[in-house]
Amino acid sequence: MSRLLLRVPDVVTPESAGWSYAGLRIVRLVPGVPVTLETGEDEVFVVPMSGSLRLTVGGAFAATFALTGRPSALSHLTDTAYVGRDCIITLVSDTEGEVAVATARATTALAPAHLAASDAVVEVRGAGPATRQVTSFGVPGAFDGAERLMVCELVTPPGNWSSYPPHKHDVTSDCVNEEIYYYRIGGGPEAFGVHRTYTGDEHAEAGLGELDETMVVRDGDVVLVPYGYHGPCIAAPGYPMYYLNVLAGPGPRSMGFCDDPAHAWVRRSWTEQPPDPRVPVTTVAGPR
Repeated sequence: MSRLLLRVPDVVTPESAGWSYAGLRIVRLVPGVPVTLETGEDEVFVVPMSGSLRLTVGGAFAATFALTGRPSALSHLTDTAYVGRDCIITLVSDTEGEVAVATARATTALAPAHLAASDAVVEVRGAGPATRQVTSFGVPGAFDGAERLMVCELVTPPGNWSSYPPHKHDVTSDCVNEEIYYYRIGGGPEAFGVHRTYTGDEHAEAGLGELDETMVVRDGDVVLVPYGYHGPCIAAPGYPMYYLNVLAGPGPRSMGFCDDPAHAWVRRSWTEQPPDPRVPVTTVAGPR
């Protein structure tokens, strides 16, 4: 198995990933049983994957938020919350649920914030078979109260390609970010998708090791992108694909990227193609 592919992990830290900033924790909630976490040296985004919950923040700041969640990541938009470093968070739900806690190493304790699902920016990106939904809530412009952490989510209908054309944001470009892809794929236990990550000549010239990985991803898997071009992420016919993007780098926060020059023409071709009418896929009220 690829060293970049993690099969249904509970925790990814900068140390376990072999880099400096980005992490992810998956928390499974039992009805009425609180789960308490310390943010420590990390700032975090709390993103319900399924179920609603109450979030209590203590430590450097105090706050209580009710997060209206969703049945699944492939069905609805969700409330989210930001919490800074040096805090204690308690998650509790009246039902079973799953929460993704995206993390990034931070130097400053910043104020917590509740972000309503209705305030998220939903974008139809791409065209034709490369059409996908991008929901931005924790990225510059949508939320500017974080130090390094950036979080957004994408939904790709069955058969479509996402994260395409392949792009990079590493030391060989103007924007440097580590990136985590957390996949949820609908359609049952046999459901799958495909993720590709690779390097070019410029990465070898910068002293970075070669990457050339085409991975089959399944529901709950995580893919690490330390550097290099990444994409496409392909939703196999019959199986809708969701992924949570967690990005962090030395800063300043930026979602900037650089397309692989060999495939950059694809983005320009979108002006001549209609978008897939299945996108957007999800709304606050549910599937569109």
